[in-house]
Amino acid sequence: MKKIRKVLISVYNKSGILPIASLLDEMGITIISTGGTQKFLEKHNIPISPVEKITEYPSILGGRVKTLHPKIFGGILGRSNNQSDQLDLNKFNISSIDMIIIDLYPFQETLINTSNHAEIIEKIDIGGVSLIRAAAKNYQDVFVISCLEDINLAIQLIKEKKGETTIKDRLLFAQKAFVTTSHYEVAISRYFDTQINQSTILPATFKNSILTSHALRYGENPHQEGIFYGDITKLFDQLNGKSLSYNNLLDVDAAINLIDEFSTISFGILKHNNACGFASNKNITTAWKQALEGDPISAFGGVLITNGTINYKVAKDINKLFFEIIIAPKFEKKALELLKSKKNRIILRKKKTTLEQVSFRTVLNGVLSQQKDYVTDNKNLENVSKLKVSKAQMEDLIFASKICKHTKSNAIVLAKNKQLIGSGCGQTSRVDALQHAIKKAKQFSLDMNNAVMASDAFFPFPDCVEIASKEGIKAVIQPGGSKNDQLSIDYCNNNDMAMVVTKKRHFKH
Repeated sequence: MKKIRKVLISVYNKSGILPIASLLDEMGITIISTGGTQKFLEKHNIPISPVEKITEYPSILGGRVKTLHPKIFGGILGRSNNQSDQLDLNKFNISSIDMIIIDLYPFQETLINTSNHAEIIEKIDIGGVSLIRAAAKNYQDVFVISCLEDINLAIQLIKEKKGETTIKDRLLFAQKAFVTTSHYEVAISRYFDTQINQSTILPATFKNSILTSHALRYGENPHQEGIFYGDITKLFDQLNGKSLSYNNLLDVDAAINLIDEFSTISFGILKHNNACGFASNKNITTAWKQALEGDPISAFGGVLITNGTINYKVAKDINKLFFEIIIAPKFEKKALELLKSKKNRIILRKKKTTLEQVSFRTVLNGVLSQQKDYVTDNKNLENVSKLKVSKAQMEDLIFASKICKHTKSNAIVLAKNKQLIGSGCGQTSRVDALQHAIKKAKQFSLDMNNAVMASDAFFPFPDCVEIASKEGIKAVIQPGGSKNDQLSIDYCNNNDMAMVVTKKRHFKH
């Protein structure tokens, strides 16, 4: 156990500091402070010893240099069990500092609120980071609070131990301190990356830091450990159900990426990251029914998502189905009450936020990173066949292409009247993907006559358009780019089919 006799407090955000400062003062602990923190505490009748009194040096450079002084850092770094350190402290009349409380300049918040480079630079904390690192390094002697969220825990520990701390306490808070400083430095480094190379969102070195984490029941399978790094509460309000699992989070991510493609009211059902049902309709009840019609068997245990409001009529219909998760931006009161009748059913209210533009994936002891596939297919489309698509066909083609983009490769999607009627995903050949999509459409008696087909990549041979034509499909959308493109185009021209080329491939491995 180590007695706290002297503490240094220097915080940017003054709210929340009074309870611990008052406690320390009541215990007779000397408080050292700087500038604004000193004025704030003195205003609340807490006696303060100014840093300038200890250093015998004023704050200079407009406050850039306040605590960077041997009499401060010596007091923090001096080891109580090291004779040489103690001789130096005595020689230079430096007293030990047993505890520090620091709240850093809000660099990341400044990035959000302004693009002014000079203002951003001034919010890079120097002294605070240095103090935190020094105290954490000497955790054998110094108790460091680097995050105001830890104030209540610190108060509890100090009260319980009557102004003393254990080595275990100090080690725990030292670990938290290095998390704080490393996260802070990553944010600064990433900002400077953007200043050096403004043409890319992918820096040359991999740096990422997420402070929030949530332990999961297990990973992809029960024998695997799992954890989520991030804060899902920024994206959703969870209104009901058990905690999200590893696989739930993957499906939710896939569902959000898909639904965000659509501005009209749409309803989707996903299994294992792929849409098994999807429809767009101005009437949400119709959108739901058509989505379910696409594959009512696969919908069992799936993830439901819509960009519309869940009303009671839709909720009554949905409630008949067993599903894991439902996501919507809004639920009517009666609808929500009905859906909450199953206690384990996960209900998420989606907030108006967007997902990150960059994705990461671990491979070969390294990390792959790429810009997410946000390219839409309704720009620079080329109708390469003699037969021109109608307005309704073009809408269906774009609809199908958007779903196909979010389907595991090799992928083929069949659609009609903005309804997914067949999907072939994750196949090793494009023909297999098409045959699987056709099988699905036939299984649920969905009419393919005058339907459209979307492919995530080009057709190496005309076999897919040949098979599609025999099933009554009349329009095709694909990236193009095969050396045999003309063979597929010729087949369309000779068989009353239309073909649109996007010039954008959408592989999803």
